[in-house]
Amino acid sequence: MHTQPGTTKYEVDERIEHAKTLSTDFYLNPNAYEIAKEKIFSKTWQFSGDSAMLGPKHAMPVLFQPGLLDEPLLLSSDAAGKIHNLSNVCTHRGNLLIEKNCKVNDLRCKYHGRRFKLDGTFLSMPEFTEVKNFPTPEDNLTALPLHQWSQFLFTGLPGALPAELFFKEMSERIGWMELDKYKLRADLSRDFHVEAHWALYCENYLEGFHIPFVHAGLNSVIDYGSYTTELFRYSNLQLAIAKDSDAYFDLPESSPDYGKKVAAYYFWVFPNMMFNFYPWGLSVNIVRPTGTTACTVSFLTYVFDESKRSSGAGADLLQVEMEDEDVVQLVQRGIKSRFYKHGRYSVTRETGTHHFHRLVAGFMN
Repeated sequence: MHTQPGTTKYEVDERIEHAKTLSTDFYLNPNAYEIAKEKIFSKTWQFSGDSAMLGPKHAMPVLFQPGLLDEPLLLSSDAAGKIHNLSNVCTHRGNLLIEKNCKVNDLRCKYHGRRFKLDGTFLSMPEFTEVKNFPTPEDNLTALPLHQWSQFLFTGLPGALPAELFFKEMSERIGWMELDKYKLRADLSRDFHVEAHWALYCENYLEGFHIPFVHAGLNSVIDYGSYTTELFRYSNLQLAIAKDSDAYFDLPESSPDYGKKVAAYYFWVFPNMMFNFYPWGLSVNIVRPTGTTACTVSFLTYVFDESKRSSGAGADLLQVEMEDEDVVQLVQRGIKSRFYKHGRYSVTRETGTHHFHRLVAGFMN
């Protein structure tokens, strides 16, 4: 039996050695799912593609948090190549402006012909000469937060927390990588439907504790004893070290990890984004909530060096994904038990999951 709407307070002790995991109410109570939409997802950032998708004078639709918030946005690139994040809703009668990626001189609503500049500023409207006090700033498209890191684009809603709080440590740690040369491979990208709460999927990602038990193949190429987790404000990093004979980064001396055989950088950004860097490139994983018992995980593959894709920690991502899905789906079934309410944390191996739970509790409360 679940608590009534608005009565649950989530508490996770900051001292991991004393802490209990989030109450199962967070995963099972439909009210908690609804509250998370506004308290977590409307205040944070979402990966929305890359600048290669937008040449000068192009626009493309972006659905912010599809299946959850479903806020229609658009990204537009003006003649100078500056990218804007705008509401995709016409300020006249609410029609959607852009339905597919297209080359445009301006944004024109096909319903009644209202036009906007590519920065969202109102341009013209037929049959409105008699309208008083028109146009006003309300007739412009709402301009929304946009963060660009190298070629990668992130969108936010009004009130989103500053982007540097989420991305600063990742961009600094791997600033030596030539990210502008990473190319999206649609043939290697796909979505996975997972019968589990979105947070359960994230929790599994955030600890390497399960690797020896769940991922035999991955465990054979990384040094579990050297596996570490570093915590930041709204992100964290799991650093995987290669065993002697396996693929690892050729790090420049400027890297703080110089001298280490880094097999993979596993960056997580609150609440639902993973950026997995391998010597061959990048796998971006976005966990999209679709209900209290299901989520969609999008794998977007950016290749830098095709010759290295068949070796090391990033060689068989499909197998690792299937193993992860199997275990989180079993956990989804298990947390419904009347005999389970909380768990405890390994002080040495589950700092990432504890960090995530602390963030969730803070945002929800």
